[in-house]
Amino acid sequence: MERGSAVDQELSAVLNELWKLDVNRLKPGKDYTINLQGKADYVAQGSNRANDKANAPLFTYVNEGKLKSIPTYARFISLLDNYEMSTGVSEQVTSQEQEEENLFLDAILKTEVMKHAHQHLVSKKQASADVALFKKQLFDIWFKLYHRDKSGGEDSCGFEHVFVGETKYRKEIMGLHNWVQFYLQEKLKCVDYKGYKATDRDKPTANDHVVNLQFSWKDLVKPTGSSFIGVSPEFEMALFTIAFLMSNDRLTKTVVKVDKYLIEIVMCRHGRAIGTSYPKLLTRDP
Repeated sequence: MERGSAVDQELSAVLNELWKLDVNRLKPGKDYTINLQGKADYVAQGSNRANDKANAPLFTYVNEGKLKSIPTYARFISLLDNYEMSTGVSEQVTSQEQEEENLFLDAILKTEVMKHAHQHLVSKKQASADVALFKKQLFDIWFKLYHRDKSGGEDSCGFEHVFVGETKYRKEIMGLHNWVQFYLQEKLKCVDYKGYKATDRDKPTANDHVVNLQFSWKDLVKPTGSSFIGVSPEFEMALFTIAFLMSNDRLTKTVVKVDKYLIEIVMCRHGRAIGTSYPKLLTRDP
């Protein structure tokens, strides 16, 4: 196994249960199509030059009608334009945006995925059985603003970093690990997919639900990003919330086997909130 890390069997079992319950996961080749194209070159962190090994976008097709007909996706999409791209620029949260956060949390809490995650966290004494208290806990972990850049006001939150993406001094991309945001930004010509990152043995396919990739966003390059593809917002919220609450360490890297994917879940805390979290694909079953 890569890097000698043992698979966390207990967490893997919980995540596979969530995977089975994720009825809102889209089907590759039917609900969306990706075009992986070439293997991306090495790019040093901080460099904004990358050879483009993919002339076409990553997403050839996404059934947007289906996305907008599923409450959790519709609520999720409404949140994506609520944030300032650059850290150091204070976020101003309007009452409409607060309502959108509220509606999104209500929508995910109605799903079997989030209900199961909640039950698991209650069993581990990491969450209250009271749904209203659990919702408040989710809000604090994901949406409570904090200082990421010491020079400015409250400029970031876990949701913005993980799902929306932000920039550091407008020189480096941070976060942006969500496939829906990637697709929407690609459609706006703000994201340019540069190719996949993998060994020859682990070359990804268009049916894969986890991909390591390289891209630029508004002319800044992310040398290696990683993302689930096609999974629902509630699945990612559930997975990362569980990963966050299972450890108090500032940085944890946990190896799990979900479906056919061996993944390292990287979790970085920012006090009592999520700093960043993402899946890093290690290998997959053929």
